[in-house]
Amino acid sequence: MWWRTILVSSALLLIPRFWRGIAALRSRLVVTYAFIGTIVAVHWLMFYGSIKLSNASVAATCMAMAPLFVAFIEPLIVGRRFERRELFFGIAVVPGVALVVGGIPAEMRTGLAVGVLSALLAAIFGTLNKRYIEHSGALTVTGLEMIAGAVFLTMIGIALPRLPPMFVKPAAHDAVLLLVLAIACTLVPFALSLSAQRHLSAFTTALAVNMEPVYAIFLAILFLGEQHELSSSFYLGVIIVLAVVFTHPLWLAESSKNVLIR
Repeated sequence: MWWRTILVSSALLLIPRFWRGIAALRSRLVVTYAFIGTIVAVHWLMFYGSIKLSNASVAATCMAMAPLFVAFIEPLIVGRRFERRELFFGIAVVPGVALVVGGIPAEMRTGLAVGVLSALLAAIFGTLNKRYIEHSGALTVTGLEMIAGAVFLTMIGIALPRLPPMFVKPAAHDAVLLLVLAIACTLVPFALSLSAQRHLSAFTTALAVNMEPVYAIFLAILFLGEQHELSSSFYLGVIIVLAVVFTHPLWLAESSKNVLIR
């Protein structure tokens, strides 16, 4: 995780566009983006902590709670009215998450709680990014947030040496994988999601992220054999969560069509 932020930050420091964006920012916005980046780093700590305390499938499924949190947080931070539709879809994932809880062993419940906290933090930083993305370019915001995250994780690693070591030099093979993770799975999607938030609500963005359980669970089964640790109710809960994810854009499309007809 520390290497992830370091590599993303280093890559962006080499891009002139990032520096031009920094030069155009007021100091107050620099502090704001740095604060959001710290929340992103804490979110990652909670997310990977959830994996350690439970497994990858449970941690990814917990992220399905993010839209529910966003439905309440976004109107307060962005300053728009509450949308009943968003509350409905946010609450609709709760039965699925409840089945997920019932489908995991008792010793994984702490990991699930940490995963829900991770989803809350994702809702907070996603909404804050929606609030402030208009003030700068996506690459500049990504760079500031990743740099702040790297600084925060460095301080945590120094202050809490009993945590799993962050500053371990990776082997050549791991270094290649880290580089791919940093660029292809962090820098690019993070910047693209920020650009998308200029046109989409934080709720819609958070709901789209709920596709994570699909490939996370598939990969966890394929490489980690996690299907042996989880019951059928867990997978029923995941199906409910995914049904909500796919229903939301269909609902929006139908609503837009009805508006055009009128």
